[in-house]
Amino acid sequence: MRPKPISRSVICIPLKGPGRSPEDKFIVDSAGTHSRIHWGKVNRPVSRQVFNQIREEMIRYLDGKEIFVFDGFAGADPKYRRKFRIINEKAWQNLFIHDLLIRPDQEELEEFLNPDFTILSVPGYKCDFRRFGIHSEAAIMIDYDAHQAIIAGTAYAGEIKKTVFSIMNYVLPVENNVLPMHCSSNMDPVTGDTAVFFGLSGTGKTTLSADPSRMLIGDDEHGWSRDGVFNIEGGCYAKCIDLKEEEQPEIFHAVKFGAVVENVAVDPHTGAMDFSDRTLTENTRVGYPLDFITNSVAEERGGIPKTVIFLTADSFGVLPPISRLSNEAAMYQFVTGFTAKLAGTERGVKEPQPTFSTLFGEPFMPLKAETYARMLGERLEKYGTKVYLVNTGWSGGPYGMGRRMKLSYTRAMIRAALAGRLEKQEFVHDDLFNLDVPKACPGVPAEILNPRNTWKDKNAYDQQALRLAEMFEKNFQEKYPDMPEEIVTAGPHPEALESKVV
Repeated sequence: MRPKPISRSVICIPLKGPGRSPEDKFIVDSAGTHSRIHWGKVNRPVSRQVFNQIREEMIRYLDGKEIFVFDGFAGADPKYRRKFRIINEKAWQNLFIHDLLIRPDQEELEEFLNPDFTILSVPGYKCDFRRFGIHSEAAIMIDYDAHQAIIAGTAYAGEIKKTVFSIMNYVLPVENNVLPMHCSSNMDPVTGDTAVFFGLSGTGKTTLSADPSRMLIGDDEHGWSRDGVFNIEGGCYAKCIDLKEEEQPEIFHAVKFGAVVENVAVDPHTGAMDFSDRTLTENTRVGYPLDFITNSVAEERGGIPKTVIFLTADSFGVLPPISRLSNEAAMYQFVTGFTAKLAGTERGVKEPQPTFSTLFGEPFMPLKAETYARMLGERLEKYGTKVYLVNTGWSGGPYGMGRRMKLSYTRAMIRAALAGRLEKQEFVHDDLFNLDVPKACPGVPAEILNPRNTWKDKNAYDQQALRLAEMFEKNFQEKYPDMPEEIVTAGPHPEALESKVV
């Protein structure tokens, strides 16, 4: 049986590269930025000379070729927005970033003479990586002082949007005292109560924020200012592997004329898309303007967040499906950023891999972790925002043995948290992971709220849980040796279980 046709007017792009290239990302090391950047395996330095040489060669490569230019904004709040000029070799990539950024009206375009930042994206140019001393033929480089960025040798459109995000993650805290967040956001249409959802790719940010009962502010990148939350983008970039109308109707119906679909198999005879096909990659995607979601917020802004949700896809299958965090525990989990990288989100990832991604977005955060963590802590304290950790990963066993948490249960838990119903339940403290776990939640079987109950072999659960707790502790000790003691002690306590494990 052939899949139901969606539309023949959607641009479908098959790519060689299934995801981002984190080892090909560099920042120009300059006097103006050196002391602020958190240099290391993620933020690799490159000289301005190498940056300029590659950029000049990219421009020469484009000589005589048709190019495509889009001028757009990042930042829905006019007080904090920046003007971006995106220059593309490929027309479909220019359409993609047209969908993903905020589109100026005619009057704004006429005044769009000098952009704040320019990004040059040329997938056809391959770097001579041996000559330049870089990792591969691909290069994603930002020069914050020169207000320039280049993307060479990769056709993955997500690199363009993440380069914009990486730039905003530098300028918003440094110049505006705005906290940039790798999160989605939505709001209650009646009360205006705003929520934000942190998480890496594949944890459910886009899916869970596209809730038909709430208004979508944005699906991936936001700023938290003294006035509230604003979307950095003007569109969405959703995973569409196994996309089904009955499970994700808002995203399903956004796949229409004007959207850009990547790596989805298309029937050459009918034009029907097979969202279950994994031939090219698990990381199938669709990019579309925010207003393709019928219940989106036109202004792309909301109030001060009443609720913060940290999303993690635990491939060990040992974290509770939902737990409440104190402010100190929230700081710990924010800095730690535990999840599993899911298949296809990065090159070489074939199955879930446990990882700790600082701030739930380490590849895109150029400043030191303490900068962002301090800003979040100040806001939680000032506004009394509630914080929950939600595990959208595995239950009843680790990856390969257990099952992925049902989307319907996760939605029910989040809705209960956002409506304040979860706070009416009795909580028990998990001594190992140092979390408060509800004993009941409307619409969710009580037995799954304690993950140990879902495992047949309780000793196997204890061993896996202890293993993960020790990974948390080791990661924090190595990465953040100077964190305040109250944050350190808010994390897992392996000693609470060590004596009990057989």
